[in-house]
Amino acid sequence: MTKPIMAAILSCKETKLSDEEKEFFARSNPLGINIFARNIASKCQLQELIKEIKETIGREDVLIAVDQEGGRVRRLIEPDFRSYASAATLGSLPQPQAEKAARLHASLICDDLQETGINVNYAPVLDITCPDTSPVLKSRCFGNNPSITAALGKIMVDEYINRGISPCIKHMPGHGRASVDPHLNLPVINAALHELEKDFYPFRQLNYSPMGMTAHIIVSAIDECLPVTQSAQSIQTLIRDIIGFDGFLVSDAIDMKALKGTAGEKARASITAGCDCVCYAFGELDEMKDIAANCPPLNDKSLERFAKVRAVISRPAAAKEDTVARAEEYAQIIGSVAAYQETYDATEVLNRMRSNKQH
Repeated sequence: MTKPIMAAILSCKETKLSDEEKEFFARSNPLGINIFARNIASKCQLQELIKEIKETIGREDVLIAVDQEGGRVRRLIEPDFRSYASAATLGSLPQPQAEKAARLHASLICDDLQETGINVNYAPVLDITCPDTSPVLKSRCFGNNPSITAALGKIMVDEYINRGISPCIKHMPGHGRASVDPHLNLPVINAALHELEKDFYPFRQLNYSPMGMTAHIIVSAIDECLPVTQSAQSIQTLIRDIIGFDGFLVSDAIDMKALKGTAGEKARASITAGCDCVCYAFGELDEMKDIAANCPPLNDKSLERFAKVRAVISRPAAAKEDTVARAEEYAQIIGSVAAYQETYDATEVLNRMRSNKQH
């Protein structure tokens, strides 16, 4: 009998699994594991960690997920991996250079991910910027033009799919109007629905993506009390109906302070509202046990949606292309890429804040 799959993508604490993590992951059968900077010491070590995770959970379709957007949000960094431009840099390029750079950007990231065993990238970001967009998000967006965002996002989504990496469009239904960082507080969007059409547009154009991520924001036109991640009305009306997304829906990280309650309470509320699974980042075993106690297995509808992700990650490997030539062409288009500055990455900052409190 097939073991039920827990509706959660969890995380681990270090650069290899502890005995306690192995026992827990083997028993609980989570959908997948997220990879963060704390889990990476080198390319070889990361390959071994991912092999260990897959062997421990024991499913061919276990998701190994990462935030490898480019710019300041990337987990696979120098010197073992290439530098990548931010979405803002790509969006500022003239056509057709922007489209060529977007395709090269996605294809080269796919090379890196496949080399390590990662099969899901939480990208691209399809949020539309505005004057009040939180600094934590702004450089991660292609810009304020919905058509350009949709066009560049489509190039990336299609490239990921064609190369056997599942993209995850984010953050639905659109996070750009938020001036508050959801890692720290809950943003509230008070615009009328007709004003939000601009925000919805890129997600509607890419609603065929196999995977998408919710935003921890309140859209008061639909639900004045609950963030989209935990609002059945918002998920159904905004994501499933207006955007028309019927792919696999994962919550943004439930560790963020935009959501209230214990890890288990946040997981249960998100699944009850209509997320297919939850995403958890901190790697705390006690919290993951709490999630497991409150998080049901993937239901039949979620399994149908997960089949779309599985179809992508099980695709045969694409014909090998000249990576060096593509990397050189990419560098020529985008120019020099600013060095990665981990202190600007909100998720990693939260990880350090939490670690400091415990020591």
